[in-house]
Amino acid sequence: MTVHENREAFIPYNRTDIIKLCLQDGQLDQAETETFKEFCQILAAYYHFRFYHTLEIIKENYIPFNPNADIQPMTPPTFEQYDEMELKVVDAFKNIVERANYILLPQPLVQRALDTKSLIDLKTQVDFDEFDRFICYYQGDTNKKISIKKLFFWQEEKIIDIFERIVLLVKFKEADYFRNKKDKINELKFIPGKMYVYFYKNIPKLDIDLLFPNVATSMTWKDRLLFGIPAIGAAIPLILRALPNLLLLLAAILLVLNIPFFIESLDVEPDKVRNVMPVLVATLSLAIALGGFAFKQYTNYKNKKIKFQKDVTETLFFKNLANNASVFQMFIDLAEEEECKEIILVYYHLLTSPIPLNPQQLDARIETWMEKKLGTTINFDIQGPLNNLENIYGKVNTNDKTAPEIPLLTYDDQGCCHVLPLEDARRVIDYVWDNAFLYNGINLS
Repeated sequence: MTVHENREAFIPYNRTDIIKLCLQDGQLDQAETETFKEFCQILAAYYHFRFYHTLEIIKENYIPFNPNADIQPMTPPTFEQYDEMELKVVDAFKNIVERANYILLPQPLVQRALDTKSLIDLKTQVDFDEFDRFICYYQGDTNKKISIKKLFFWQEEKIIDIFERIVLLVKFKEADYFRNKKDKINELKFIPGKMYVYFYKNIPKLDIDLLFPNVATSMTWKDRLLFGIPAIGAAIPLILRALPNLLLLLAAILLVLNIPFFIESLDVEPDKVRNVMPVLVATLSLAIALGGFAFKQYTNYKNKKIKFQKDVTETLFFKNLANNASVFQMFIDLAEEEECKEIILVYYHLLTSPIPLNPQQLDARIETWMEKKLGTTINFDIQGPLNNLENIYGKVNTNDKTAPEIPLLTYDDQGCCHVLPLEDARRVIDYVWDNAFLYNGINLS
């Protein structure tokens, strides 16, 4: 099988469109068209049942890790059960995400994105040591042109790399870890020990860091200069105006400490130093001036921080597709769709091919057909649907109790793939669906 660079296995059309595309190909007559529709309908129902079983596993085991859970288990899990439940959720998550044709994003690539300046003018930091688990998958590695505001009315056009879809799972360490770090548990932006799952669309690669619930943000050096230089400029005339009061206060302190030599060097009138009232007035004036200045600068800083947080919120709010438990539900649907589309395409092309095809030839045929029909270039995942067809067993003649169960797909001695004729295939999948709850030997996860 040829692997094409920058191609992905994801099929960007729904199952109904793929079925219509097959029927519009003109390879099936009217009777076969109806049988093919029935085959696809029963196949979809069967896979809906299979993935429903996976969803139930996730729902049952995610309860202790769900930060938004509104129910609690009647009996809290033991440590061994807790670890086992976590593993079941993670394994099921990886399974459905990969079957939805998402691609694993290794942590070094994520770290590289974190080390690169974000599109939002923020300094960010993510502490990966706070995670027990970190898993990230993406779909659609592409780029687009955007306009970035520079000075005043000047805007710069820039091409950025984005992930069209990105899903992130993080499991935080338990509360004891954060207590040992002297962190205040009630001030954390997350709940220790919980598992957070996020699903976003159209996220620039340089903004991945903003997806993490423990991201720490601060000003860049440029913002610090833009904030600090005006503050210094405003402080200089204030200090000059407050200098006489400051010297008077300093002289009063030196008088109390009995250091008359330094008092003379400050060039302050001795009578004012020994008079309590001018000293109190000077102290109060200095406190008001410096306090007012400090409050103003603190307010400016808080406003700047609020603006940063607003930028981050706006960036993520409109790109968020789902959080936590709802992510699993969405990926169950996505995985179910992808699985069915792949099986339908493989079965249809083996059924209509004039010559036997091995997996490599079948893979190339489907990719070429998709590009010709839809202008879509994909790197079709051939082995998955072949395995699925090979593992679906059923009876063609359901009236004969002694008749053996046969698979939808077999291989000949030359390694070519063969599927059952359409009517037989419909009967087999119908038999499998009718006996779905009796299939103890089939892995429904």
